[in-house]
Amino acid sequence: MVLSYNQEHVYRHPWDRVTAAAWRKYTDPAAGAALSHIADVHTLSRQLDPGSGRLFSTRSITVRSPILPFPLRRLIGQDSVVCHCVESSIVDASTRSMDVVVKNVSLRSIIEVEEKATYRPHPERPSDWTAFRQETSIRVKPLSAIASLAERIERRCAEKFVQNSAKGREVVERICKYLEGNETM
Repeated sequence: MVLSYNQEHVYRHPWDRVTAAAWRKYTDPAAGAALSHIADVHTLSRQLDPGSGRLFSTRSITVRSPILPFPLRRLIGQDSVVCHCVESSIVDASTRSMDVVVKNVSLRSIIEVEEKATYRPHPERPSDWTAFRQETSIRVKPLSAIASLAERIERRCAEKFVQNSAKGREVVERICKYLEGNETM
């Protein structure tokens, strides 16, 4: 069984400011409490295609899980885990688009998580606002034979992802406001 959910948000800031804030979200010193589940972030590669002007980036993100549900604690023998993820991003300044895909690379025998996010100018106010869309799918693997238990675990994981996603959006909003203030100086 796979649990999927979508979220949408409108940033009332222009696309270039929102994407700049999104890049800074993990390294912002004031984001520590809101993003306390993020243990580490490293840029693995960054390439600019001179022909298209598109930026391709890959980062590793290390995430600490909250206390795991009892069945998962029994399965892996730990109260919480550290999970390693890979984030792949494509930024196209000419079309003002940013696409981000994050997948876990560790614990895949237990759980698979894939998050896809897009940042685009808002159709109603493309110069002023940014439309953010996030699609996440979560699949607990060894428990799929016990569908109801797997479903509960997937739902609990999804609730945590939704909470963390909201915290991430708050950080991006705060950074946008900071950048907006500096732009007028």
